[in-house]
Amino acid sequence: MVADNEVKVPNVTTSKPLSRQGSPSGFSINALMNPAKEKAAEVKEKVATTIENLPKSHFTETDLQMEWNLLLKQLQSKNTFVFNAIKAFKLIKKDENAIQVLYPSDSAKIEFDKISGEFFNHFKTKVHNFSIEIEYKRDFENLKIEVVTKKKIFEKFIEKNPLLKDLDDLMKFDLT
Repeated sequence: MVADNEVKVPNVTTSKPLSRQGSPSGFSINALMNPAKEKAAEVKEKVATTIENLPKSHFTETDLQMEWNLLLKQLQSKNTFVFNAIKAFKLIKKDENAIQVLYPSDSAKIEFDKISGEFFNHFKTKVHNFSIEIEYKRDFENLKIEVVTKKKIFEKFIEKNPLLKDLDDLMKFDLT
């Protein structure tokens, strides 16, 4: 017996799923990605055209070194960690619009990358040359920092005054 408020539902089987499959939604990631790529290419082209129109004044090696030393002085007082990491860097003017940055280690370069954008933007503005290209090169030989010990200092003094060697033999200095 069926109660008055119960509804009997017949068992029906279908050959197709009840949900709609294969119908596209109103949101498509691919549709959003392609115009973004096109817009990025347009922006890149506009930036390249704008950079061509910016001034390309001459700058000297002295200009570059003065700004680099100024940055190092500022960092020495403000951020000693970054200063110690990048103080061994060498900046060299390679061409009219090219600067080569010689760095001793990858970890030092990572610290330099944090401030390089600001430094080079400032430098480009100061010298009125906005087409400067930066080339990074790892330099193993010339940028090694030698740790100067008391013994090495004393040996340099011995080269200047050989009598210090006799004094060292007599007094047996502890130069460790």
